[in-house]
Amino acid sequence: MISFDNICVSFNGTNLFSNVTFMLNARERVGLVGKNGAGKSTLLKIAKGLQQPTSGQVATPEGVTIGYLPQIMKVADNQSVIEETMTAFEQLQRWENKIAHIAQQLNERTDYESPEYMKLIEELTEYNDKLHVLGGDSRQGDAEKALLGLGFKRSDLARATREFSGGWRMRIELAKILLQRPDVLLLDEPTNHLDIESIQWLEDYLKTYTGSLILISHDRAFLDAVTTRTVELVLGTAHDYNVPYSRYVVLRKERREQQMATYQNQQRTIEKNEEFIERFRYKASKSNQVQSRIKMLEKIDRVEIDDEDASAMNIKFPPAPRSGNMVYEAKDVTKRFDNKVIFEHANISVQRGERIAFVGRNGEGKTTMSRILVGKLEYEAGESRIGHNVNIGYFAQNQDDLMNGEFTVLDTLDNVAKGDIRTKLRDILGAFLFRGEDVDKKVKVLSGGERSRLAMARLMLEPYNLLVLDEPTNHMDMRSKDILKAALMKYDGTLIVVSHDREFLDGLVNKIYEFRDGRVKEHLGTIWEFMNRLKINQLKEIEVRAENQKKAEPEAAKPTKEQHLQKKEQTRSTQKQLKRQAELEQEVARLDAAVAEMDTTLGNHPELATPDFFERYAALKKQQEEAMWQWMQGEQ
Repeated sequence: MISFDNICVSFNGTNLFSNVTFMLNARERVGLVGKNGAGKSTLLKIAKGLQQPTSGQVATPEGVTIGYLPQIMKVADNQSVIEETMTAFEQLQRWENKIAHIAQQLNERTDYESPEYMKLIEELTEYNDKLHVLGGDSRQGDAEKALLGLGFKRSDLARATREFSGGWRMRIELAKILLQRPDVLLLDEPTNHLDIESIQWLEDYLKTYTGSLILISHDRAFLDAVTTRTVELVLGTAHDYNVPYSRYVVLRKERREQQMATYQNQQRTIEKNEEFIERFRYKASKSNQVQSRIKMLEKIDRVEIDDEDASAMNIKFPPAPRSGNMVYEAKDVTKRFDNKVIFEHANISVQRGERIAFVGRNGEGKTTMSRILVGKLEYEAGESRIGHNVNIGYFAQNQDDLMNGEFTVLDTLDNVAKGDIRTKLRDILGAFLFRGEDVDKKVKVLSGGERSRLAMARLMLEPYNLLVLDEPTNHMDMRSKDILKAALMKYDGTLIVVSHDREFLDGLVNKIYEFRDGRVKEHLGTIWEFMNRLKINQLKEIEVRAENQKKAEPEAAKPTKEQHLQKKEQTRSTQKQLKRQAELEQEVARLDAAVAEMDTTLGNHPELATPDFFERYAALKKQQEEAMWQWMQGEQ
């Protein structure tokens, strides 16, 4: 579908990447990965034709349609949500006009046997087929289904798009792209503005999408669920792995170990030759050998090692001072904005050492509750109380925007640091991947992920015993998220995280507060256990809604025997599905526990990190993913 041939992009004489060559084939689903700044977004722009490479070329067959969702885009705001979404079908409307025009011509002509008449019939058939394939008969329903799946409520569809935030308007653009059903989808961080339920819907949609896909995402679970091939941009080159993300991580580790062995062998060869040259440089009898070895060193193709930040894995939050057993308590808290109720009668209890996630659809009050908790927002009713000796470290969603863009990275920490910690600022920044000249960069030139890391580094300057983190992984790449998660796993205080990143929350939290429809509900257990229950509940809700709808309908004629048997079979099928979902929930929980046990074993006994251990671990993870996939598909 798309061919990338020796693509090179340079800025000011420096290569962002070079010799990038790979082919996107029909129906392939490629995850494009690499650290922030590796050039992933640039490559998508080149694929779409929005940017030209410095050298090389991209070839796309004639007639292939491409849908592209960038991270940031300008969206319209002069129509309702449903009206703006329906603009996705402008091509269909043009085809309908063409069909009407051809039909009129056929009606007026009488040369039924002429080649021109036959050609018009062929064109009519072609356009009718295109219209049918792209859903010309069900566009209104498809548009509503996509918007509801992406988190909009039915009451939102008639509202003006200007009433929604940029994140919600981005969802409208995503819905439009999906509804156009292009041959190729290029999606750049599509989950950044989605909540957990919308991400699940998008996963299900992309699994049944019949075109080709290139996806940039820092959501590991999303990549595993959607992609089957991984292309990594690293050190300015592309490495192609015909496997999903989790398997790629294993293969990449093996490749780097091979690189390291080759690199070390080469370094020993170089050192021996340099030692020989230095020793016999001025000895006439050895001059020919010396010159030969000098030429050999000049021609040698130096092995490069993929960038790895192993030292950053040692990051650790300061020890948390001891607080009282009750860290935070909310009793019957109600919050409104104007006349809109965000939530009411919310009850939350946080005990010392607990690890809690706030989850739910966007706009349901997760950030609002976080701001109430830290004392940055008033509420209308109820009680919000912080426990004894609780010192809060707060990471807001817009934390990176609150930093002075004219300050350097080092100044940003130095201006708030006090005491002996000021002598360790460069070490702290190094742990968050700011090294060398990076510390002298101004904040305004940093990427979103770099700003998030810098804001997180500021939390290291004081020993907090309660961390409240609101979407801390937004814009962070995989490695940065792994570093942060590893640090939080070792953190000995109390933790509250607002996040839609399931992989990040997996193993990190053990209690969940779900924000939904103005209510806050407590769930004990892991994020996957919560999602299992959520899926089951949704199935039950469908049954309840169907029953309520039946009660609301006027009494109809007595059902026939055939109708009675059909209804009985439907009930049996639903019960069977619920039972199967419950079994899968238990299986996923069992596998989650087994994976967590192996994680703990590896953390406590690193000497057990043998190839056999990782092989068993990979097999277990695969079982876990397959069980989770079956559960999400609702298979019977």
